[in-house]
Amino acid sequence: MLKIRILGVPLDLGQERRGVDMGPSAVRAAGLNAVLKSLGHQVEDAGNIHVKLPEEQHFGDRRAKYLNEIAETSQEVAHRIYQALEAGYFPVSLGGDHSVAIGTQGGAAKFFHDRNQALGCLWIDAHADMNTPETSPSGNVHGMPFAATLGHGPDALTRIFGLTPKMQPKNCVLIGVRDLDSRERRLVRESGVHIFTMREIDERGMRAVMEKSLALVTAGTTGFVVSFDMDVVDPDEAPGVGTPVRGGITFREAHLAMEMVADSKKMVALELVEINPIIDVMNKTAILGVGLVASALGKKIL
Repeated sequence: MLKIRILGVPLDLGQERRGVDMGPSAVRAAGLNAVLKSLGHQVEDAGNIHVKLPEEQHFGDRRAKYLNEIAETSQEVAHRIYQALEAGYFPVSLGGDHSVAIGTQGGAAKFFHDRNQALGCLWIDAHADMNTPETSPSGNVHGMPFAATLGHGPDALTRIFGLTPKMQPKNCVLIGVRDLDSRERRLVRESGVHIFTMREIDERGMRAVMEKSLALVTAGTTGFVVSFDMDVVDPDEAPGVGTPVRGGITFREAHLAMEMVADSKKMVALELVEINPIIDVMNKTAILGVGLVASALGKKIL
């Protein structure tokens, strides 16, 4: 049994489609708390962090829109994640767009760094999120959080909670990527991160990819954080995402990945991001998200 603390982060400043700020509410409405309690976990819902509306904030540099506001929210998220770990809780962050990860990764990494322990990261996403303001074609910060985790990008993002890089590339794995921006490709190739594109999943199968990935993120680390972007799943199964890309992982591949995460017993924090109920179909994406969190936290078929 785990003590789980749920933290909602209704952040939508990292992208341009309204509605993703309602992701935490959609996931709660899909029964997350009840499902986790049914698995025997103790669940504390810490509510949502307050995030101002885009209309109330400063757009700023078009190369990194709402940079200062996102950094401020990320600092608060990092603080809350650190507090949860310090109090013995397993933190679950609910986004919000993927810029939420800057805070989740920052808080978890700092907690273990302060105890002289390294952390790994399993980044499951259709996109690499390794842009910087210099390479991003849109200036949307939700395309930059993995780069920030690795220490690339503006100080406002990379130095959240006073630690950069948050994790070493050799301890990070990207799974499911199939859509890269043209100038981002070089950063991805040179990042040192282990990458399993959809082609590797197609050719090798999810089991083999996850076995290798888990070995990489646990080698020389205390554990790892899972950052799960729902757009990694094929849009037929997860239509309620802001940047859908055809040819994603299947319902069962997603569950198998999370079941293997649970089997490893090495996950120390989890975030679920990019669920947009405005463009979802009968809350289908949020319902799947709840199921995937449950699989990652011990739900089994038998």
